[in-house]
Amino acid sequence: MAGDIPLTRNPASPEQAEAIRTAVRSATRLGDSRLARPEDAPALFALLSDPAVHAPIYTLPRPLTETSVAAFIETHIAERETGIGLLFVRAGEDGRIMGYSDVQVWPHWAAGELAGALHPSLHRQGSGARGAAASFAWMFEALRLDLLCETAALDNVATQRLLDGLGFRRLGEVRSERPDGTTRASLVWEMTRAEWAARHGFG
Repeated sequence: MAGDIPLTRNPASPEQAEAIRTAVRSATRLGDSRLARPEDAPALFALLSDPAVHAPIYTLPRPLTETSVAAFIETHIAERETGIGLLFVRAGEDGRIMGYSDVQVWPHWAAGELAGALHPSLHRQGSGARGAAASFAWMFEALRLDLLCETAALDNVATQRLLDGLGFRRLGEVRSERPDGTTRASLVWEMTRAEWAARHGFG
């Protein structure tokens, strides 16, 4: 997670922050995805090891190994208990993991960030855009967030188009820090609950 985001930092009341933490701790599903479990590490590593999946995403562990993916899952299990993070996987009938969603939350700002990816066989079918929109709506509704902040690499045109198309506001550029301490330049967008409701509605 980038230390420079979210750019907009409106303090939440202690009551709102605790309600967000409680909502995170209570979450078990995101659409057709379930919480990641320790035993998912081999299948999740198989998904993430494809450069088409991992290359654009700065929040994934480096180096990317089955062991580091197992630690990635365990970190998110601990984050859920604290009320600040969730990791979901979309499991196929054949046992493969076909996608994942990484939800990071800043309860004290009532803000969150979503990262994730789909298996390359599902690319260019529109399911990624639909899933992202549903996930953003869920973060506002189920987690009670007031703000979403998203980033994308300068050359990640697909994500840029997705966020622009959903009405997120471009707010410039930040340095995103990877888990190994290296950084990359990222474009940054934000969307408030009110902006989402006006453009997309809820329910």
